[in-house]
Amino acid sequence: MNFSSAIISLALLAAPAVNAFTTSSVSINRATTSLADTPFFSSDIASALDKEIQYSPGKADTDFARKFGHLAGTEVRTVEEAFTVFSDLLGISVNALYKGYCTDLVGSLHLVIVNARFVRDPVFDLGLVSILDLFLKNYPEKDNAKKIKTAILTSVGLDEADVDAGAAKMAAWAEGKSKDEIASALRGEGDSMLAEIASAVKGDEYWMYSRFFGIGLIKMMETAGVEQDMSVAYDVMEDWMGKCMGKPFYSACSDSDQYFKQKGKLDMMETMMKEIEIREKKRMADRLEAKAEVALIAAEREEKFQVIAEAEKAETEASKE
Repeated sequence: MNFSSAIISLALLAAPAVNAFTTSSVSINRATTSLADTPFFSSDIASALDKEIQYSPGKADTDFARKFGHLAGTEVRTVEEAFTVFSDLLGISVNALYKGYCTDLVGSLHLVIVNARFVRDPVFDLGLVSILDLFLKNYPEKDNAKKIKTAILTSVGLDEADVDAGAAKMAAWAEGKSKDEIASALRGEGDSMLAEIASAVKGDEYWMYSRFFGIGLIKMMETAGVEQDMSVAYDVMEDWMGKCMGKPFYSACSDSDQYFKQKGKLDMMETMMKEIEIREKKRMADRLEAKAEVALIAAEREEKFQVIAEAEKAETEASKE
C-alpha cells in the first residue's frame, strides 16, 4: 500500500495546480481515483494498482474470501498473550530441561488454533495428547506435570476433558486395526470415524495440516504394529497422506522425522534423569552409611567411657573400704 500511495501522490503532482478558491478537477478519493487516466502507466499495471487501492479485507472476489471473509477484522489473541495465560495458570516455574519444549508447544499450538482454516478432529486430539504424554512422562514432579498439561491446553482455548475424550475415542478405534485397514479408512472407504474425517479433509480444499495431526497418524502406525523407525514411518506417512488422502505429504513426512528426533532426545533425557536419580540415591545411601558408621563409633566410644567410668567408680569405692 505504501508503494501505491507514492504512485498516487506522483500522479496528483502532475495534475494542474489548484488552490482553496478554485474547484478541483481531480478526485483524490482512494476508492474512485483511477490510475488508468494518468500518462504514467499501461492499462494492465494501472488496473492492478487500482484493484489494490480499492481492496477491502474479506471482500475479494475469490472462493477463499467468500468462505472466510466474515472473519475479517476479528480480534486474535497474540502468542505473547497465550504465554501470559499459560504462566498465570501454571503459577510455578517449569523445570529448566523442559522450558524449551513448553515454549515450542504453547507457541506452535496457539498459531494452529487461531488459524481460520483449522478444524479440530480426533486424529489431532490423539496427536496432541501423545506428544504431551511423551514430553511429560518423565517430568520430575508428577503433580506439576499434570498442571503443565492443563495450563498448555487451557492457554490456547482447548478443553482438556474434550481433547482427552477425542484422543481416547480415536485410539480405541485404531486398536487392533492393521496398516491396510487404516489406509482404507484414510481413503474414505467405509463408515468409520476415521473414514468420515478423511472424507471431510479430502473435500475441503482449504484444510490445514498441522504436525499434531501427523503425530496422530504416527500413533496409529504404532498401534497397527508399524516399526517405529524414522525411514519406515516416512514411507507410511507418504502413502497415507499423499496416496490415501490426496494431500501434500512433505510437511507430514518432515514432522514424522522431527518427531522421532525429538523422541530420541527425550529418551536420552529419560536415561539421564534415571542416571541422576541412581547417583542421587547412591549418594544418599553413602551419606546414610557414613552417618551410621559415625553413630556406631560414637556408641562404641560411649560404651568404653561407660566401662571406664564404672571401673573407676568401683575402684574408688574399694579404696574407701
